Amino acid sequence: MTALRSLLFLILAPGIVAGYIPLALLRNGAQLETGIFAYLAFPLWLIGAVIVLWSFWNFLIEGRGTPAPIDPPKELVATGFYRYVRNPMYVSVLAIIIGHFLWFGYWNLLIYAAIVFVAFHAFVMYYEEPTLKRKFGAAYEDYLRKVPRWIPRFR
Repeated sequence: MTALRSLLFLILAPGIVAGYIPLALLRNGAQLETGIFAYLAFPLWLIGAVIVLWSFWNFLIEGRGTPAPIDPPKELVATGFYRYVRNPMYVSVLAIIIGHFLWFGYWNLLIYAAIVFVAFHAFVMYYEEPTLKRKFGAAYEDYLRKVPRWIPRFR
């Protein structure tokens, strides 16, 4: 049942934020020719999708829960991409949105990416991190010291 709830959240949250809304934004706005940089969209889409799916898997298997705040993991997840950055799902969703901008060239997608980042950052700062500190205590405090919030550290 946890896997089904996780799949539903995957469709609703990242699916809407990184898929439906950006594609809906393609209907209007100023377009920019991104040239050769347009081809960077493919690795951003691929890497972003892999990281989102892998992170969902980590939440399901390691955390015994889902990424949804209403059904959080029972264990602290610090494996997979969570070893390198605290918010790999948010970073990968942003990478997918930036990929959309590079491929389609609509400025409103870049503005949307900035708005999504601000929303993610506020959610992490004011809800997610305080909640995880209360739930996991010293283990999460140690994790905060070792792993950066947004820019991955690969060592």
